[in-house]
Order: sequence, then C-alpha cells, then structure tokens
Amino acid sequence: MADLHIDDFYHDVAGILLGLYNSFPRPTTLFVADLIGEHEPDAFGVPAPRHQACFSAMLWLSEEGFLRYTDVIRQEAIDQCCLTERAFVLLSSPVEQMLDSSLPASVARQRATLAQQLRDARSSGSSIRMAETAHLCFIR
Repeated sequence: MADLHIDDFYHDVAGILLGLYNSFPRPTTLFVADLIGEHEPDAFGVPAPRHQACFSAMLWLSEEGFLRYTDVIRQEAIDQCCLTERAFVLLSSPVEQMLDSSLPASVARQRATLAQQLRDARSSGSSIRMAETAHLCFIR
C-alpha cells in the first residue's frame, strides 16, 4: 500500500521551506491554504485531514529545528515564522552530486542548492523526485 500521506508530507515540507527561504530573513506568516489550497472543514468546524496534516508538518519542522515562529493563528497559519540557521544553510548549500561542471561556477552552484532542487522537484510533478529531494533535508 502506498504511503500517500508521506508524499503529501514531502510536498508540504518543500512548500514550507521554500516559502520561508523566499522571504528569508524577514519573518512572515505562513498560511496552510497558501500551501495546499482551501479545504473545507467538516460540519463541526474541524479542519479537513489534509489541512491538519499540513499544519502539523509546520509544527513538526519547528520541533525539529528547521523553523521558528512566535504564534499560531488557530490551525490556519504560523505567525512571524523564519528559517533557523540550520535550515538556511541546508537550503542554500549546493548538493555535491548536482554540481554541473559544464556551467559557470556561480550558475552551477545556484542550480545545485537544495532550495533549487526542491523547486525543480515541485515543478516536475514527480512524487518520486519530490520524495527523494525532500528526504535530503533530513539526511544532510
């Protein structure tokens, strides 16, 4: 059986980290709906499972030292959120096996950063590529 919730998690991780990388070092508010779109709560107002999973991924990344924030806005967003030094260095450092020696050094370095690899994986639409690339965040 496929672990589709793990594929969703990897997509969420990429969206969260890239969103914060794009605003770094300025703290920002990160909304679940901006990452995964609108998901209607159930009849009792409980957020949809997909919404809860994305929000939980944000909190998990914080607990694991990838981001910090000052407050949560219900289960809709995390406020005044910023990458930690660890996450910034991770995302801005080149992945050695991705360096292309045929390109100018500055271009090769930028294209090989984990941030760019995550962007490329997201735009590829491949869940396998997304999983492999997002997994690099946790083993480096």
